[in-house]
Amino acid sequence: MRSEAMTKPALPEDEGPAFEKKSILSKAVIILAISLSLVHIWMNVFGNVSTLIQNGIHYAGFALLCAMAIPLSQTDWAKKTSIRILDIGFGILVAGSALYLVLAENAIYDRGLRLNVFDWIAGILVILGAIEFTRRTTGWIIPSLIIIAISYAAFWGAYVPGVFKFPGLSLETLMFRSVYGDDAIFGNIARISSTFVFLFIIFGAFLLKSGAGEFIIDLSRAIAGRMIGGPGFVAVMASGLTGTISGSAVANTASTGVITIPLMKRAGFPNHFAGGVEAASSTGGQLMPPIMGAGAFVMAAATQIPYTTIITVSFLPALLYFATVGFFVRIEAKRSNATGLMHEEQPPILKVLREGGPQFILPVGLLIYLLVSGFTPTYAAGWAILTCIAASWLTPRRMGLKDILGALELGARNMIMTAVLLCAVGLIVNIIATAGVGNTFSLMISNWANGNLFVAIVLVGLASLVLGMGLPVTAAYIVLGTLSAPALYQLILQSQVVDLLVAGTLPEAARAIFLIAVPDKIALLEAPMTSAAATALLAEVPIESMGLLIDNTFTPAILTTALLSAHMIVFWLSQDSNVTPPVCLAAFTAAAIAKAKPMKTGFYSWKIAKGLYFVPLLIAYTPFLSGNWPEMLEIFFFGLFGLWALSAAIEGYWENRLHIIERVIVLAIALALLWPSSILLHASALVAFFLAFGFNIYYRKESEPALKAKGSKGIEG
Repeated sequence: MRSEAMTKPALPEDEGPAFEKKSILSKAVIILAISLSLVHIWMNVFGNVSTLIQNGIHYAGFALLCAMAIPLSQTDWAKKTSIRILDIGFGILVAGSALYLVLAENAIYDRGLRLNVFDWIAGILVILGAIEFTRRTTGWIIPSLIIIAISYAAFWGAYVPGVFKFPGLSLETLMFRSVYGDDAIFGNIARISSTFVFLFIIFGAFLLKSGAGEFIIDLSRAIAGRMIGGPGFVAVMASGLTGTISGSAVANTASTGVITIPLMKRAGFPNHFAGGVEAASSTGGQLMPPIMGAGAFVMAAATQIPYTTIITVSFLPALLYFATVGFFVRIEAKRSNATGLMHEEQPPILKVLREGGPQFILPVGLLIYLLVSGFTPTYAAGWAILTCIAASWLTPRRMGLKDILGALELGARNMIMTAVLLCAVGLIVNIIATAGVGNTFSLMISNWANGNLFVAIVLVGLASLVLGMGLPVTAAYIVLGTLSAPALYQLILQSQVVDLLVAGTLPEAARAIFLIAVPDKIALLEAPMTSAAATALLAEVPIESMGLLIDNTFTPAILTTALLSAHMIVFWLSQDSNVTPPVCLAAFTAAAIAKAKPMKTGFYSWKIAKGLYFVPLLIAYTPFLSGNWPEMLEIFFFGLFGLWALSAAIEGYWENRLHIIERVIVLAIALALLWPSSILLHASALVAFFLAFGFNIYYRKESEPALKAKGSKGIEG
């Protein structure tokens, strides 16, 4: 079972003793962390370093930093001086081996890809280091998957019956590909880690050191604090804005929850609900552009779709998710008679903007401007970091040399888990690509789903939940995206082919493919066709002809947006492990702060985070990511009211209690608003929404005294 809590030693030590009073090891960690940040900034902004060397330096540096900062375990014996010396010695050997391997590449090629004894020793040490340091930071699941993957390719894959049978690779070939392959330990995923991800984490550290975290909390309190249930909306806003800084739902929960959860409890929200709101909101922080954790960068590399495109189309879905959380807050506030903040707890908004606005608005605003203008993410992050320093001098909290060095240290410390994880995951992805496991798994999903996109999404959701119990979100997305995104991509396009068949607008080039693939069925194309008939006809097309059919049906732009939709669905579903029992670390973190029962808090966080499941369906069945802006805004508008009605139907409460018949009616209205259909149906459903909402408000006025008496007891619908 994974545990982000295991990364605690890598978190910032803002209140630690002065540098002069620290131990030799602590000083060495600080120096190495600052050096790593500076070296990476230089390599990305000014350096002309090859990708392999940069990735090797990245892995070597963080392997050593992990060995120095995080002991073998948290037990006393692992912290003994003799054990720590051996531990750090192992880190030095791993780091040295990584540097040796990236410098030995040309010599290996000169020998005809033959490895000498030093290459073998270095390769084994690098892989063992990836296994061990990932174990320290994420638990046993990733190391176990690495061992299973490598042994599968080397030994037991040849004995597996059926479609997953793999003849195997020689140990020498396996070692070479594990180190130098495109998807290997120093490959594409490591490049993402050493470029975009690390610079943005450094940027987040500078924002935190400049006081932007406090500004986010104060701004949220100033805007939403006095509303009914205002502290709940403060949690939603603060966690969403903090998502532009932190890439971890657990870190979001821990940082903002210590403020927002007590505020919610004082306002009258039940303990478990307060924790659930914070966990669900913090999970959404990884969906909020422009940073979106490491997932957006991994997605850009996997799909070859520009990062700016990904964050642009992600904005409306993220808003829809946070709005859904807000609807649950509003409903519970009405049911529990939760109040807003006291006057003295709500800072004046002008004062907040004056004292803290520049240090958040200017850097983030410049970052977004540069990204939208077409500059690379690394270039944009570099200038945003410099702007953090400059903007702080416009506020009472000016960043000096100590703060700058502290931000560089904090960025490297916060990067330890992500760096070793992304490098190590390359070992798994390399085997998946080499053995063709991804294609086989995708075909299995397609077969199980029998061409049904909804069933496929459910299967991917279940797989993401299982994987998420043992993997951090980024790793779960990488593994699940490699295995299942191709299947979703094909099914999304096949569903669009069905729509074209029903509409009778299939391109002539695609008709020609049908003529070749299923000549005895070609007459069906000339007659009106139902969706079921079109689906059955498409199922007759052989697998080997399906790719050709799709290529001749859609433009490259449509193919690209379908690929983006498939990966975005997987990315959203991979977040659910943060809030879904039995293993939901963000919810458990919130429960500890709220002093609530962990599993009950987990259930409420899962319920409040329903947007994680319904927004991917909108992405799959509507042009939410691929349409023009009027289409996307229309989907957002009706989806907003649909999710509000859905939240009320789930809770059995709106502005007033909903009886069973009312819940069914409201649920029908919600589905009508969310269902991909004509604007006429959506407009009719919207009228029904306002009628039902108005009736609910009127009924509340009629029964106000009874409702208050019930609400004081925290009735649950």
